[in-house]
Amino acid sequence: MGRTTYEEMAGFWPTSDDEYAKPMNDIRKVVFSKTLTKADWAQSTIARGDLTDEITALKREPGKDMIAWGGAAFAQSLSRLRLVDEYRLVVQPVALGDGLPFFAGLTAPFVLDLVEARAYADGAVLHVYRPAAR
Repeated sequence: MGRTTYEEMAGFWPTSDDEYAKPMNDIRKVVFSKTLTKADWAQSTIARGDLTDEITALKREPGKDMIAWGGAAFAQSLSRLRLVDEYRLVVQPVALGDGLPFFAGLTAPFVLDLVEARAYADGAVLHVYRPAAR
């Protein structure tokens, strides 16, 4: 996750009694930041190196899938560098009229293959995409 998201989550989950608090506090967390000086939330480390190198090293480690949590700038960086293996995008049935583009700053278009689409009773729709083979 990016620094801002980390700071927000670290300020909430450690003292929360929500059912998701235990898993959030127990999982490994990597914060991508050049400015964060310490990461006190349990199971947290700071990655200060090149984003591509850091993500590539994490992908080589054994274990389960990674989830990227962060703001638009972090998501844009991951997409621009082609570091995302799967996108899970939820379209909510509300028009806000503002926001940041998810795929800003791409140097060239890239094609995504739809893997799954699921509609929910509240009108939200989950779209699962993977980058098409190059």
